[in-house]
Amino acid sequence: MRFAVLGSGSRGNGTLVASNDTYVLVDCGFSLRETERRLARLGVSPHQLSAILVTHEHADHVHGVGLLSRRYNLPVYLSTGTLRGMRKPVEAAGFLSGGQGLQLGALHINVVSVAHDALEPTQFVFSNGQRRFGLLTDLGSYCASVLQSYHGLDALMIEANHCRDMLARGRYPYFLKERVGGELGHLNNHQAANLVSELGWQDLQHLVLAHLSSKNNLPQLARQCFVDTLGCDPDWLQVADQDSGLDWRYIA
Repeated sequence: MRFAVLGSGSRGNGTLVASNDTYVLVDCGFSLRETERRLARLGVSPHQLSAILVTHEHADHVHGVGLLSRRYNLPVYLSTGTLRGMRKPVEAAGFLSGGQGLQLGALHINVVSVAHDALEPTQFVFSNGQRRFGLLTDLGSYCASVLQSYHGLDALMIEANHCRDMLARGRYPYFLKERVGGELGHLNNHQAANLVSELGWQDLQHLVLAHLSSKNNLPQLARQCFVDTLGCDPDWLQVADQDSGLDWRYIA
């Protein structure tokens, strides 16, 4: 099993998960042309995609979903709430809800409900029967059920959206600071690092920090927070960024 990131941040998100000939794209927050370009950079044609999964309806996650799915006749799976919240509805091949499982080719996907300011947001844990990869972004807080769902992973991509101090000192208006930093917003560096600490990280082959805010975080701050909390090697930590995403990572 392997995964790669088309891009991660407030200007567009997309993550590829693959096993054998099964390629699943999670979210598509880019234009059609930009999505095709970023897929090509990873050596993937849109014709190879098996499906698109959608986490929630915010534009940086769904901007290109409809165009990509119609152009290449790709099935789209999402929650009913996410479909209801989309400004440009898509044709759903199936509906997802927390606690549900979905089999797409060689990949089994567990659907996890999360706390975010969307109608019915979800995240996903992927398995090929031997290894497990967890994708966990766009949540402002977490509960025991989230911890249980992400326990025992071989690789994890987790949101480290903002530095608490940078958000507090920044130029965002008060209501936006409250939204980003609230229980239905985004995980800050300390929250994300503590979550990973609770899960246990020693058996992870890859730990990727994602969805970093360009205005309220810095990669070096996020890394240092994780190093201080976990005691891990800073060079082992990986960061998926907005422009270049992350090249293929293999889970042995």
